[in-house]
Amino acid sequence: MTYDITTLRALFPALSSGTAHFDGPGGTQTPRPVIEAITEALANPLSNRGQVTAGERNADAIVTGARAAMADLLGAQPSGIVFGRSATQLTYDFSRTLAASWAPGDEVVVTRLDHDANIRPWVQAAERVGATVRWADFDPATGELTPDHLRAVLSDRTRLVAVTAASNLIGTRPAVAEMSRLAHEAGALFWVDGVHYTAHALVDIDALGADFFVCSPYKFLGPHHGVLAARPELLDTLRPDKLLSSSDAVPERFELGTLPYELLAGTRTAVDVLAGLDADATGSRRERLAASLAALHRHEETLRTLIDHGLADLDGITVHSRAAERTPTVLLTFDEAFGEHATQDASRFLAERDVHAPSGTFYALEASRRLGLGDSGGLRVGLAPYTGTDDVDRLLTGLALFLKQASR
Repeated sequence: MTYDITTLRALFPALSSGTAHFDGPGGTQTPRPVIEAITEALANPLSNRGQVTAGERNADAIVTGARAAMADLLGAQPSGIVFGRSATQLTYDFSRTLAASWAPGDEVVVTRLDHDANIRPWVQAAERVGATVRWADFDPATGELTPDHLRAVLSDRTRLVAVTAASNLIGTRPAVAEMSRLAHEAGALFWVDGVHYTAHALVDIDALGADFFVCSPYKFLGPHHGVLAARPELLDTLRPDKLLSSSDAVPERFELGTLPYELLAGTRTAVDVLAGLDADATGSRRERLAASLAALHRHEETLRTLIDHGLADLDGITVHSRAAERTPTVLLTFDEAFGEHATQDASRFLAERDVHAPSGTFYALEASRRLGLGDSGGLRVGLAPYTGTDDVDRLLTGLALFLKQASR
């Protein structure tokens, strides 16, 4: 296994600014091969998909290549890959389609741990048809969302369970496969928000038991759009609103309007960059992804340990990321003595020193409130493939200096 952080960092033009980026959970920086793939797609003939002109063939090849790449990344079938503007948009679209079969008395389960994009679409869809929303809680002391939390709100009326594979706020990785088993035993569909998870683990939608899995390439080195993976035969049972003349084939029936070909070209290349994180990896792209994401996990765990130990040495900080299984994402707050707006102040203080660690709830509003942090949230520190030990040193030094100055 060879994880060459120096060679990897050289791929990212944005890193030349000297900023230490801990904002990866909100979106990673873009490597040069992805930028070049987007440029190449736009520089060559491009038109609506087909097989007659060069532009048609280029568009078709880009879509086909992007579906194959995302299928390799998610352990899915290419014909089960749906592209959209964002994971939020895809969730809203599918919530309306799925809710068409719900009725008063039916139940939908969401969790307090989730990003609002995996809560509000289901809540609003349920409200429109008179279905009941059941809330699965999590333990704010540990950050754990367990199968028992889900079991407590399931019934024979449950039609859908929506769960995150990893919290974008505190990093918690619930036991998704076990939760899927419980949901399916209740006769419900299982929707997994994998937006944060996909950046840090090899996804296998069958092993997770996900009927639907959504993610966003810009969280894992790609451009801004959304991706959904599902079994093609399940997608074939759904009838979304669509234009009369647009394709009714799966997955095209769910893709409204012309696809952003240049972004799909960038996404295909982003998957290839991920597959090359382990320079010694061989085999199929899926096999190289498995080796590379294992190498990434080891790299990020090393850095997370450094951060955990460094924060433990600083007085006045509370760490809210405590789950046994979690991504390298840390949410922290400061003691009241440092002021009501300490996390925002700390974020600005770090930014002035070219260390980017943002403050907020990051759309995980229900989780922030359950943690007792209200609508303010905390300072979030998240790792990305290009994060190095020097970045961690700068973060910890900056936090120590902030605490020293703020306590005067």
